[in-house]
Amino acid sequence: MKVRRASCPGCGAPVEFRFGNSMVSVCEFCHTAVARGDKDIEDYGKVSDLVETDSVVQLGSSGSFRGKPFEVIGRVQYDHAAGGVWDEWYLRFPGDKMAWLAEAQGQLHLTFERPVRAKSPLPPFDSLSLGQLVHYGGQDLTVAELGVAKARTAQGEIPWAFRPNADHRYVDLHGAPEPDGGAWFATFDYSRGEQHTYIGRTVTKEKLNLSTPDWQPDPGSGTIAVPSLHLNCPKCGGSLDLHAPKESLRVGCQHCGALLSNDDGRLKLLTMLEQREMHTSLPLGIRGTIEGTEYIIIGIMARFVRYAGTTYPWTEYLLYAPEVGFRWLVENDRHWSFVQPVTGHAMDPLTNRIYHDGSAFRIYDRATAIVRHVIGEFYWKVQQGNCVETADFIAPPRMLSIEDSFAGQTHERVVSLGTYMKPAEIEAAFDVENLTRPWGVGVIQPAPVISFGVWVAWAGFCFYAFIIHLGNHRPASSATPSADGWMLFYALLLISAIPIGCLVYKHNFEVSRWKDSDFSPYASSDD
Repeated sequence: MKVRRASCPGCGAPVEFRFGNSMVSVCEFCHTAVARGDKDIEDYGKVSDLVETDSVVQLGSSGSFRGKPFEVIGRVQYDHAAGGVWDEWYLRFPGDKMAWLAEAQGQLHLTFERPVRAKSPLPPFDSLSLGQLVHYGGQDLTVAELGVAKARTAQGEIPWAFRPNADHRYVDLHGAPEPDGGAWFATFDYSRGEQHTYIGRTVTKEKLNLSTPDWQPDPGSGTIAVPSLHLNCPKCGGSLDLHAPKESLRVGCQHCGALLSNDDGRLKLLTMLEQREMHTSLPLGIRGTIEGTEYIIIGIMARFVRYAGTTYPWTEYLLYAPEVGFRWLVENDRHWSFVQPVTGHAMDPLTNRIYHDGSAFRIYDRATAIVRHVIGEFYWKVQQGNCVETADFIAPPRMLSIEDSFAGQTHERVVSLGTYMKPAEIEAAFDVENLTRPWGVGVIQPAPVISFGVWVAWAGFCFYAFIIHLGNHRPASSATPSADGWMLFYALLLISAIPIGCLVYKHNFEVSRWKDSDFSPYASSDD
């Protein structure tokens, strides 16, 4: 392999371009972005420090995808308009073929660049909107996010002309889920005055067969451990423990209600939240295991919707685990659900029914969710009063939630799947006791099941009653009186009381589930 060497224009240290497709290399000594030109090198300016993100990928990692080996040669970090960063890694396959691996919120999207033909250009950036269906590359794709981010910093070798702090105009699109658990994914790039398209799939670490580079501090982990930080609130001096200090952008002090910005452990007062006493069933910092993964509660957010003069509140617990990223635990009227992100392909929040994972989800409500209060850490720039447009679809014991948010020029749609959990399951997961049991029916609480044995017993008793009735039947000429037909009727009515009662209870259960919904299938025309 022919290695191209040059002197860094910033400090004079040697800079290497090891791969034919590398356009920019970041100097390891002074962090200058050095661009390779036709005749000479060019100084693109210094890059800022990287934000450690507990990534499952590292510079120098190797792996394979569908039998073809690759090496991780560089990455760019982007600042999202709503706060937070995401990593875009560059993978070199044999023959200098490059792939892009985007990593955000614990999800990995592997894509390859496809040329944009003059006869079939990308749709104009301003013509696209959230949820819009786009047919491209033989796939039907749904716009999940579009906006403008900042190219924050870089590391290693970059296969395009990276410039620090340059705007990045992009559209992310999701495709239909595949049987293997993956899904199609695409990015339309409108930066640098050109159109670029990248198409691939959502993948897992296991499918990439990632290995840890030899120089990692902990070869067995594949990640860099970031310890928790113990700090003091700059407003009241109260104790604050940050469990994801590299990724958290906002911290709500549980002692005085101050909302703080976090810059790698440096806290700054932003505003004082409206003073509210926040009662939570689970405390900050508690650890629990759900579906085999240990999480820690790092943030708690109270949200509400208001409808017809009535406020409907609920509480969301932000869970964090380095190996999977962030998840949510939602408590609504003492009912619980565990919430995970899913691909939102072809999910229209204005429809009445969505089909997902073999189930039909029926619309339950559409509303504007408002942040009432926050304590703890959050990975975006949360503010009291923040609003998102929501649409909830239910197929008990699961709920699909579609949230549309807007931050400047960036519009994002997040789709999540919540699964009902009983209070006893929460107690077992977090090793707590005496959680308050719910009173009333939860929105996705599983419906009561009428045991098959009830119907078998009912059929058996009905058959037995008929046999007794027939056994006592006499001809009209007989001196012995015949069995009274009304006795059979009353006997069957008595025997049917229990299954009829079960059916009535189940019906009332469903009516109670839908009582707060404008889309109740049990609503009368007068409602």
